[in-house]
Amino acid sequence: MSKTSIDTRCVQGGYTPGDGEPRQIPIVQSTTFKYATSEHMGQLFDLEAEGYFYTRLQNPTNDYVAAKICELEGGSAAMLTSSGQAANFFALFNICEAGSHVVACSAIYGGTYNLVQHTMAKMGIESTFVTPDCTDEELAAAFRPNTRAVLGETVANPALAVLDIERFAKVAHDHGVPLIVDNTFPTPVKCRPIEWGADIVTHSTTKYMDGHGVAVGGAIVDSGNFDWMAHADKFPGLTTPDDSYHGIVYAQKFGQGGAFITKATAQLMRDFGSIQSPQNAFYLNMGLESLHVRMDRHCANGQAMAEFLSAHPKVDSVKFPGLASDPYHELASKYLPDGVCGVVSFNVAGGRAAAERFMAALKICAIETHVADARTCCLHPASATHRQMTDEELVAAGIDPGTVRLSCGLEAAEDLIADVAQALEQA
Repeated sequence: MSKTSIDTRCVQGGYTPGDGEPRQIPIVQSTTFKYATSEHMGQLFDLEAEGYFYTRLQNPTNDYVAAKICELEGGSAAMLTSSGQAANFFALFNICEAGSHVVACSAIYGGTYNLVQHTMAKMGIESTFVTPDCTDEELAAAFRPNTRAVLGETVANPALAVLDIERFAKVAHDHGVPLIVDNTFPTPVKCRPIEWGADIVTHSTTKYMDGHGVAVGGAIVDSGNFDWMAHADKFPGLTTPDDSYHGIVYAQKFGQGGAFITKATAQLMRDFGSIQSPQNAFYLNMGLESLHVRMDRHCANGQAMAEFLSAHPKVDSVKFPGLASDPYHELASKYLPDGVCGVVSFNVAGGRAAAERFMAALKICAIETHVADARTCCLHPASATHRQMTDEELVAAGIDPGTVRLSCGLEAAEDLIADVAQALEQA
């Protein structure tokens, strides 16, 4: 299936039914699985056999959908998690421990920023943030001997900064660590970070992949390209014996392409239990089947809205990499030549108060703590997703008090523009 068009993989990837088997992936709505002997179950617990013994770790429905996302991203292995936040945490914590350090791009989703800057700091994992526009020298200066990963977003939420994946990957690899890229906004339909050097790709599947606002979820995809054994001293969790599994060395037993996801499943999912429910995985797969069709419409609506806003007198500035005037347009042309996403970020003239009046006047565009949905939704980040950040931190993340994040859905572009136009008149 990996040699077929990505359109075909969206529809048929991950699951091939046998003769007389269900055409749609089955929902295995069971917490447990029965085995004939204790010896067989023991082999599963020792990671000596493939199979399922408890849905807190793995479930067949989840694995079918993870396999599809893996095919879409061009990876070697993948897993689903209960949310995008869990996916980013697992991706980092799988190779970090107390005393580790992470280099992260400052232009990332507010929840991810809090996770890295505050919560993981309480676990003894420090971080240094760099802007997406930093020079190679500034990026290199952020590394420490205990740095274990670099983290960024393909298209930042909500700053819409485009990560120079190839450049960040090179610097990360020069320092012997992997690049982790959150690819939620473009999805693999519009960008596949692994092809540009990323080692681990994460997703909030709650967004475009689901596309209908019905199921919270996340995913992690391993490229299989990072050589953990070549940097064995940095990643002992993958390259030294795991006493909780009778001394298994993941990088040796499961190879370069399987070690990362196996460890994240066998260790982190076992201990944290952030599994996606089989029912949610089924909903996610329904969304994936139309992802390639929906993304074209989202991108077209986003482009039309950005062009309208950029010419409106009551809008101070517009951030959308699809605009020729956008500072990230050149990078978008390189990494996202077929469309960026449907999300537009703009500053309403008059600041916070004007932005609040604008949002109160909207009729079609709904105010939601959500983004990347079939229905258009709107958010004022400074008072919602990023409200825990100081003004200085907001500026570093590319957000102004008057910034509005507008996620264009699948409605008619002319209707969305008309709604925004009347709301701006009241701002």
